[in-house]
Amino acid sequence: MGQFRAADLLRRKPVGQVVAEGGEHLPDEGLHRSIGLFQLTMLGVGATIGTGIFVALTTAVPAAGPAVVVSFVIAGITAALTALCYAELASTIPVSGSSYSYAYATLGEFVAFLVGACLLLEYAVSASAIAVGWGQYLNEMFSDLIGWRMPDAIAKAPGAGGVFNLPAVVLVGACLILLLRGVKESVTVNAVLVVLKLLVLLFFVVIAFSGFQAHNLTPFAPMGVAGIGAAASSIFFSYIGIDAVSTAGDEVKDPRRTLPLGIILSLLIVTGVYILVALAAVGAQPWTAFAGQEAGLAVILRNLTGQAWTSLILCVGAIISIFSITLVVMYGQTRILYAMSRDGLLPKVFQRVNPKTQSPDLNTWIVAAFIALLAAFVPLDTLVNLTSMGTLIAFAIVSLGVILLRRTQPDLPRGYRVPLYPVVPVLSVGFCGYLIYGLPLDTWILFAAWGAAACAIYFGYSVRKSKLATA
Repeated sequence: MGQFRAADLLRRKPVGQVVAEGGEHLPDEGLHRSIGLFQLTMLGVGATIGTGIFVALTTAVPAAGPAVVVSFVIAGITAALTALCYAELASTIPVSGSSYSYAYATLGEFVAFLVGACLLLEYAVSASAIAVGWGQYLNEMFSDLIGWRMPDAIAKAPGAGGVFNLPAVVLVGACLILLLRGVKESVTVNAVLVVLKLLVLLFFVVIAFSGFQAHNLTPFAPMGVAGIGAAASSIFFSYIGIDAVSTAGDEVKDPRRTLPLGIILSLLIVTGVYILVALAAVGAQPWTAFAGQEAGLAVILRNLTGQAWTSLILCVGAIISIFSITLVVMYGQTRILYAMSRDGLLPKVFQRVNPKTQSPDLNTWIVAAFIALLAAFVPLDTLVNLTSMGTLIAFAIVSLGVILLRRTQPDLPRGYRVPLYPVVPVLSVGFCGYLIYGLPLDTWILFAAWGAAACAIYFGYSVRKSKLATA
């Protein structure tokens, strides 16, 4: 191994090696290609729709007012610019690990490890944030069906009036069981759940627009431009599905074609649904009513129609939606850990695959335990902002990776090329920077602590155990 050198931080993994390792599918060791375009697109939609709509409107609308619709547009533009960059790198480097793998091939090992740390934060914290909101809709469903609600002590996290968020832990446990059965079964169940929740959101849009009141949109931007930007920053975690699509690189059929198509189709569906639902919601209810409102979309329907059954349908849709998102986000995190372990940067326990199910079992158990603890004990707003920070940094790195790979290896085979290069990747980095700037100070402090811990692991373990160091 020899003595550590500063140059070790910049060692890059050759693209050919990254792709070759991703294509290794030994019967008992590798991941298998079993995911088609429809399942992949539903994977992306499933990882995305629900977080910003079912959970985060209660924090985003008070920050921006009715102009939250503009916040979703800004976040959507940022995501669209980044999605085009993801599509190029995913078609060039079609393997598990998403932006971690892309950074390893373009920016070097140390940056790749930090990107991996951002992704792990992004996935674990977002899954926790989503799971925290599950109990809200369960309570609304129980209230509509039998007139009973779970006590706050077990339905909410500390800081929000609770002691231990039991529904969140149950949700993570259910996703764990399904993931342990194997990826093919998981993505099939997810595709069915996604179609159901899209139908439920369409149901909400139709009823909410029937009660649309133009005066609810005035004043349109009570908090000004700063409020719009702050809301866009906090809801950006809703677009994590873009990254989730690329984590499936080792398990997608014909990845050079399927990955970019899956990324772009997912984003188009997600952005359209977000804007429609947000506009319908703020038109149907005064923006001041959103603050602290639990299970907000269900409450809007009940207030509009005076009928509990409309709220019940929405609650069931939210419960399904949040389950499918948690499932996909947990799946994505296990695959990033798998890729980092395969490179020697994390212990081998994260790459052990069950020969029967082709699932990384121990890896999945560890991820589930960590997410369950966060969901049980950490307040929602803290989780949401931390997820946005991790997501935005990873997205900015992907966009930089497109530029560097075009300059250093212009002749690499690419199944897709970013249009208007280099304008699109530069704009993507700029938009990500703008949204990062809008995050609150406590998020920066917590993120700095996470980064310090990642550096300690890298210099204490990874820099010596890396396969590039021992080759």
